[in-house]
Amino acid sequence: MALSPAIFIGHGNPMNTLQSNRFTQAWRDIGNLYAKPRAVLMVSAHWYFGATAVTAMAKPRTIHDFYGFPQELFDFDYPAPGAPDFAEEVAEVVKPHWVGLDRDQWGLDHGAWSVLAHIYPQADVPVVQLSINALKPLAYHLELAAKLATLRERGVMIIGSGNVVHNLKRVQWDKPEAAFDWAERFDDAMVAQMRHAPADVLKLTEHADFDAAVPTPDHFIPLLYVAALAAAGEGHASAFAKGYAMGSISMTCYAAGDCAVASTQGAAAASLPGGVPPEQTNI
Repeated sequence: MALSPAIFIGHGNPMNTLQSNRFTQAWRDIGNLYAKPRAVLMVSAHWYFGATAVTAMAKPRTIHDFYGFPQELFDFDYPAPGAPDFAEEVAEVVKPHWVGLDRDQWGLDHGAWSVLAHIYPQADVPVVQLSINALKPLAYHLELAAKLATLRERGVMIIGSGNVVHNLKRVQWDKPEAAFDWAERFDDAMVAQMRHAPADVLKLTEHADFDAAVPTPDHFIPLLYVAALAAAGEGHASAFAKGYAMGSISMTCYAAGDCAVASTQGAAAASLPGGVPPEQTNI
């Protein structure tokens, strides 16, 4: 049985929504490469709180959950429909884990819509977000993701949106495509791990550069969902659109199995606007 895609996007900062560069082109290629899914289940780094929940409203709002960016970005709207029935299906397939149905609180945050604006620019595919439960250990997310694997047999695309390397305190404003040595080492180790043994992805928490690359878990956890889905399905995941932004952010993306997308030409990922410390922008 053909499986719907499971994709991890290194989303960088939300200015990528408005720009065309080699990373956003790769995201657009994803939308063109695969048939439109029945729905998208999105795991974004930016819905990180103390519960496991899914959006279950018919019309999720576009959440502008960041600071210090141009008005054009705050004006951006991504009016994709929700899918309340599908949200209930998600809650059912992961039992005995409990998943709450959020009918009126959240919506689509910028970790979701900054990516989907390129994958499905017409906003014509239903989207449901799954929160990241900040109170659970990393192994919980692998286990939960494995239970979601059956959704790939039902026409659902699953997307994790974060950054494997995400250290905002080490950002180099004047080096848009640079990477610290430790960032490259950890990113390369992750590429090898996902290619050969995604089920063992947590071994990289013991990597010498893990603490520098992953000072907080929120942007790392979305990758765990794709790792578990690849392990349950194709057995491996491939990196595409590999690269960096401002020294301490990895833009590398992954797809379960093999992926024909390989956009390596074009402009660098979007830079941050000046005047706002990176750790205060909520990227």
